[in-house]
Amino acid sequence: MKFITELYNDPMSLITEADVTGRKHLYIQGPFAVANVKNKNGRIYEQDLMERVIDRFTTDYIKPARALGEMNHPARLSIDFERATHLITEMVQDGNVWIGKAKVLKTPMGQILEGLLESGVNVGVSTRGAGSIVEANGVKKVGQDYLMTAVDVVSDPSGLYMKEGSTAGCFVQGIMEGVEFTRTPEGLWIQHDIAELAKQDYDKKRLTEARKVELFHKFISEIKLT
Repeated sequence: MKFITELYNDPMSLITEADVTGRKHLYIQGPFAVANVKNKNGRIYEQDLMERVIDRFTTDYIKPARALGEMNHPARLSIDFERATHLITEMVQDGNVWIGKAKVLKTPMGQILEGLLESGVNVGVSTRGAGSIVEANGVKKVGQDYLMTAVDVVSDPSGLYMKEGSTAGCFVQGIMEGVEFTRTPEGLWIQHDIAELAKQDYDKKRLTEARKVELFHKFISEIKLT
């Protein structure tokens, strides 16, 4: 399984709303997810998959106020509370596009995001999740095991999202190749840190080389001069 991120780089709209106490909060709003559109890497998220995934995301994360996001998404599925910048409050379906709304938090990282937004910096959003890629007849589709865990904010948006049937606009897609995930029989996702795997592989090779040297010295010591 791969760690999959999708960048929707349409600049977010800014909204300021007051709560019941009169305290004002900054929100960002815009397209958070798209289905049935082939992205630049030739992959497609089918409509039924995204409807199911976002329904689950709404139930598991948005409704219980757990749908946190970070800035410039990390290569992991879980959320780091210390790096949280916003809380997603809704994702409303509009055809093949889901329009999301997120409150900018008063956390240290959230205040950085707020400062950027109020200074006129445009941001896009990037979904974070894991799943398989299924290819058939030259078409790549994200597998039915796809799991979305967060929507992060990212820098340097430069285009528009693509709606089904539209030729205008674009969204950029990418996969974090440095992270692998395995799904257990219980349905849990286990992350394999590539750096750690590389270290383990290096350690094995180092042990192998040490063993070769050991055997060579043993061989030399057993040679009897005539």
